[in-house]
Amino acid sequence: MAAQIKKSINCIKSVLTEQGRTNKWLAVQLNKDQATVSKWCTNTAQPGLETLVKIAECLNVDARDLIVPTKKI
Repeated sequence: MAAQIKKSINCIKSVLTEQGRTNKWLAVQLNKDQATVSKWCTNTAQPGLETLVKIAECLNVDARDLIVPTKKI
């Protein structure tokens, strides 16, 4: 059976790592379950747009910085 290639849609985990933050910290900030945040960080699930904006606010970054570009401009 061939391994499936998981496509990264967001880079929440890398921004958290750069800032020395954890999934648990983000979960507390957003009042979300830690398992939900973990799914976002592993790209097994994606946050809604409104939540993505809240994540960006918590991390003090532009929401666009949390999205992996799909094509070059």
